[in-house]
Amino acid sequence: MTTATTSYPVHVHARLEPGLSRWLWLVKWFLAIPHYLVLAFLWLGFVLFSVVAFFAILFTGRYPRALFDFNVGVLRWTWRVAYYTYGALATDRYPPFSLGGEPDYPATLDIAYPEHLSRGLVLVKWWLLAIPHYLIVGVFVGGGSYVAYQTGETIYNSGGGLVGLMALFAGIALLFTGRYPQGLFDFVLGMDRWALRVAAYAGLMTDSYPPFRFDSGGDEAGTTTIEQSPPPPAPPAQGWSAGRVTAVVIGALLLITGGAVGGTGGFGLWADQTQRDSSGLLSTRSESFHSNGYAIEFGTLELRWTDADWVLADNWLGEVRLKADNGVFIGIGRTDDVMRYLSGVEHDEVSMTGDRVTYWHRDGGAPADPAAQTFWAASGTGQVSWRAEQGSWTAVVLNTDRSRVVDAGVAAQAEVPALRPASIGLMIGGGLMFLLGVVLVAVAVAGAQRRSNGTTTSVT
Repeated sequence: MTTATTSYPVHVHARLEPGLSRWLWLVKWFLAIPHYLVLAFLWLGFVLFSVVAFFAILFTGRYPRALFDFNVGVLRWTWRVAYYTYGALATDRYPPFSLGGEPDYPATLDIAYPEHLSRGLVLVKWWLLAIPHYLIVGVFVGGGSYVAYQTGETIYNSGGGLVGLMALFAGIALLFTGRYPQGLFDFVLGMDRWALRVAAYAGLMTDSYPPFRFDSGGDEAGTTTIEQSPPPPAPPAQGWSAGRVTAVVIGALLLITGGAVGGTGGFGLWADQTQRDSSGLLSTRSESFHSNGYAIEFGTLELRWTDADWVLADNWLGEVRLKADNGVFIGIGRTDDVMRYLSGVEHDEVSMTGDRVTYWHRDGGAPADPAAQTFWAASGTGQVSWRAEQGSWTAVVLNTDRSRVVDAGVAAQAEVPALRPASIGLMIGGGLMFLLGVVLVAVAVAGAQRRSNGTTTSVT
């Protein structure tokens, strides 16, 4: 069906297909998994290109056409999947794997390409000016079917929000009556259309503020039906072949991964240069630990790097120190030996996840004199130094007089001589990955731009 579009630059059209299956909607979440997987990667490219477009608009007042075509394609693809699944449930036609307009599909999205965009608005429209619409769209889609991708506010979720609820009602109606209520369809499309307009505005694709208007139904207000037959096929997507799209996705992954790897290396190098104490050791902050028993056991440290005695591997952690206040006894030994020593001893086993400390209390009696034990790899009062070796190791803190209730603030220090070369290696590797990502994206965009300039200038 061909229609004359409204004046607003974001055009959302859909038609409710007759003869919808009574039960297919129950499994569409499963059938659409391939699309979800592809879209998860495509949205990496969308975010990357939106960032690039932000600076391009800020400095030139223009949204690069190739980037615009790609991002519109991602929105179209997402809208078609949402229309098939729980953003509408209004078609049983499987969505095409395409960034193009696909005018014969029952759900279409067109966004007019802006020749010029405000440099000032780009600084505020996607977060400040769009806040009222975000509140409304949040009610419409909640954690739901597709606009979570588009606004960048949340991650995809398969349900929630008023759209998801109304689509569920439509599915129930289909199940029992075989009909999709027209009024329900009009209402769902009004919410979808509102959300898509906000998505385009937040995606920097237009300066026209989304109207606070509920345009319900498959056709927007003011459109006129010209003919009932499907329109002629749209021209080829502007340069975005499968190879170029794949290059963008891989490039975005390399940019993100390379940035993370290089950033980790940079942080490690910063810590190596600035966070060592006067003795050249890196330190953790002191943590307070308490046990109502006779000892505190600090879990198991597994050190496995190589079967051979490689100097670099055996020396990567270097000297390790544990410091404790209150003059408590500290012992480090192989886990099997420590477990035998603590067998039958009342103590607390400690594990740490981030800032969270978890205790497991073990019942028993008093321990043997820790200072008299010969299995300790390193032991001392208040402080102990140990050179890391392969194996399973456990640290224990006890009162020197073997009394119950142990209170101690414990801090760990380590030499970590491998930190500097490892950090430099991460920075180099991350930089190479990042550079390769830039090259892949740049080549794909340049090719798409040349193709766009050589074909059509319309967005369909």
